[in-house]
Amino acid sequence: MKTKRIAVLMGGPSSEREVSLKTGKGVFDALTELGYRAIALDWKPGTSLPMLLEEAKVEVVWNALHGTCGEDGAVQGLLQCLGIACTGSGVLSSALAMDKVASKRVFESHGIATPAWQIWNPDEAIRIDYPIAVKPASEGSSVGVSVVRNADEVDDALALAKEQGGIVLIEEYIEGHEVFVGILGDQALGTIEVRTSKGFYDYEAKYLRDDTEYLIPAELPETLCEKLSALALGAHRALGCESYSRVDIRVRENGEAFVLEVNTLPGMTGQSLMPKVAKYAGIDYPALCERILLAAI
Repeated sequence: MKTKRIAVLMGGPSSEREVSLKTGKGVFDALTELGYRAIALDWKPGTSLPMLLEEAKVEVVWNALHGTCGEDGAVQGLLQCLGIACTGSGVLSSALAMDKVASKRVFESHGIATPAWQIWNPDEAIRIDYPIAVKPASEGSSVGVSVVRNADEVDDALALAKEQGGIVLIEEYIEGHEVFVGILGDQALGTIEVRTSKGFYDYEAKYLRDDTEYLIPAELPETLCEKLSALALGAHRALGCESYSRVDIRVRENGEAFVLEVNTLPGMTGQSLMPKVAKYAGIDYPALCERILLAAI
């Protein structure tokens, strides 16, 4: 692999472009440090990705994109057609994981608990008791997500979610612990619990605040943490994910757990959860980037 020309593909046209650039820089620095022939390839909005790949003579892509196009199977399909190996999950699993409605249907078909939900329809009443989460069905980094505690807050939350375009999802909001599980290969690396003054782990808490708390492992009974790891691995497998992912879970005080989603291209910035969980499991950042790379072939 060290003889191949590896492009760390970052940026892209989605709302998560700036986060992707941070992920890409971290991965590029790590691979360069390890002696790989890495190049940093910024896919800028309005430019042709196939032309960028051809001009750079890319042989392998370390996919550091986030959000639309990069995470939803589109880029994966393009690279497959071009015969270029790519890190992460394939076309179908990427598309399923990015579409929260499709992934919920898969979870339910596999008996994996997920919060009650409905697709927003202006001609139908909200059937779920408050509090609820209002979110775009196909966005990441909690972009456009609101927690709504009464009917007076619904219109503003819908307007925010609609800014991203596409289907709006109404979901039961599970009070309790916010826990994330890192998956590498076919193994759960462990749990991380996030506590934030925002009430839930939104974009601001992820990238803009310095008072977010990270507890590794989650501050829960060991047997419950083991249950959450197994639940996360089940969700990862149900969607057919490969290589690595991060699974987002909400846990009630009584231990009931619900999978929210699976992130097939979790952030790899200095604040991101996947590197934190991997480090606790004894895998430092460069080694994590390398293991993800080597799984691409």
